[in-house]
Amino acid sequence: MGLQKSQIMSSIVRTNATNLQNMETLSNLTSTFPTFLLTGIPGLESAHAWISIPFCCLYAIALSGNSMILFAIITQQSLHEPMYYFLSMLSATDLGLAVSTMSTTLAILWFNAREISLDSCIIQMFFLHGFTVMESGVLVGMAFDRYVAVCDPLRYTTILTKSRILQMGTVMIIRTVVLIVPLLLLLKPLYFCRANVLSHSYCYHPDVIKLACSDTRANNICGLIDLILTTGVDTPCIVTSYILIIRSVLGMASPKEQHKVFSTCISHIGAVAIFYIPMVSLSLVHRYGRSAPKVVHSMMANVYLLLPPVLNPIIYSIKTKQIRKVILSLFLTK
Repeated sequence: MGLQKSQIMSSIVRTNATNLQNMETLSNLTSTFPTFLLTGIPGLESAHAWISIPFCCLYAIALSGNSMILFAIITQQSLHEPMYYFLSMLSATDLGLAVSTMSTTLAILWFNAREISLDSCIIQMFFLHGFTVMESGVLVGMAFDRYVAVCDPLRYTTILTKSRILQMGTVMIIRTVVLIVPLLLLLKPLYFCRANVLSHSYCYHPDVIKLACSDTRANNICGLIDLILTTGVDTPCIVTSYILIIRSVLGMASPKEQHKVFSTCISHIGAVAIFYIPMVSLSLVHRYGRSAPKVVHSMMANVYLLLPPVLNPIIYSIKTKQIRKVILSLFLTK
């Protein structure tokens, strides 16, 4: 009888010790600041050094192209017009987008430096998502610029004054901070108790949220509100602007005039397409393409953030005569 009691007591002690150990393990997993592992190109880790070469070229094009456009607009008095002010905003946001992911992407490809803390992740997401929201706002401003230029050309300079453009830029920045800061602060109370491996070479909010093991309803609601107040507002504004522009252009008698007006909008239409199409595609892949190969997620993510900074300066340099002349003069005078 005494032996039985002893065995029962020792069994209870072992059970309690195991439960305590499990609780400590869970506590370590959930209470400490988590470290995330970023992902390069899945399945091609051995070729990361070679893959870094085209990435370096793309980053160099993005940084040099947007810097040249900014320099040209700042230094040339003839480009101090509303259209070019908006273009300088676009180039600035593209520079920010490129720089916000460049460090982590190249660190993975060169040194396999995959670890990133939650705080560093939040800082990167602030700039990454912030510049994305900013670019969306700038594209709306550019659509409004084209609408006024085509539909009300006589009042163009009186409507789009320097002070009004500055006000629009300030509203874009305020909107970005108001929308992004609460979204990221809601990440701090979350527990991350899974294998914290992210799908991309940078921190992306939907990707981070998927790894949380605590209640994320507040995060999802905040993310949905942000989506509605950015893409849900900006896209209809851009579409409405172009419907009004097309209606105005079709009312012109001369086909030559119609072609001339449409040609002034081509660059902006291209910028809108290369910004929204990859963004929507990446969102769809995250939501519905969970069975898709990891390399698809990775390539989509890199295209989403690298395409606009790389292609926008090329499009505007080719299609905008004034920008092209200034950039060529910079090279020829050296």
